[in-house]
Amino acid sequence: MSVLLDIRGVTRRYPRPRKRLFQEEAPLVAVDNVSVQIAQGRTLGIVGESGSGKSTLARMVMAFEAPDAGEVLFEGKNIHALTRRELQALRPEFQMIFQDPFGSLDPRRSVGWSVAQPLRAAGRTADPALIARTLEQVGLRAADVDRFPHQFSGGQRQRIAIARAIVTRPKLLVADEAVSALDVSVRAQILNLLMDLQEEMGLGILFISHDLAVVSSLCDDLLVLRNGVVVEQGSAAGILNAPGHEYTHTLLTAARLELQGEGAA
Repeated sequence: MSVLLDIRGVTRRYPRPRKRLFQEEAPLVAVDNVSVQIAQGRTLGIVGESGSGKSTLARMVMAFEAPDAGEVLFEGKNIHALTRRELQALRPEFQMIFQDPFGSLDPRRSVGWSVAQPLRAAGRTADPALIARTLEQVGLRAADVDRFPHQFSGGQRQRIAIARAIVTRPKLLVADEAVSALDVSVRAQILNLLMDLQEEMGLGILFISHDLAVVSSLCDDLLVLRNGVVVEQGSAAGILNAPGHEYTHTLLTAARLELQGEGAA
């Protein structure tokens, strides 16, 4: 199985505001020397509390920002060493699903326009037949192409966001808390959709979540981040069945309590 994404020792620092005029503050290290790989057709879960560095890592994978140290290789190419034109040509191969589908969709534009956006960004033709097929692929109707985001439920809007992410037929999807805003039943539907698309398209998926219960149903491999540092890494089943770090135990306990609360509700 070929390596799709190879993250090598990436570090990201952010400057802190000065508290004193002539004294610089030590930078905030959001991600500290993280290395991990994703193979084609596999799902890597990255878990941790808010502020653990998960979304910063995702932004570096998507080349939205560059690491201060280390490399992000997509199929052997260092994406942060590419020219703007080279990155534009490669970007259709890796796409992102955001946490808030409504916020990531232009309310003034039709669904068809939004789904076709990555094609236009890559200089490709927005083929109406492809847009219609992609909407059907995520469980929507081809006729939905002319409707607007406010006319859909939250789960349907996330399906639209997924359609936009797969319309370029990428090899890698980066999902940043993609189901955290959905209720339990809709969350399960979206997770099942992602698994179906992975099987159909051979996708590699980088799935970011604070919820180990969600990760357990989807991911092959797992990386646990705390304050930007990897505290545990390996097969998802192995870590979830026998966590080796106290922090992972804490996340598992929180996930179980949340599931109990949802069951009581």
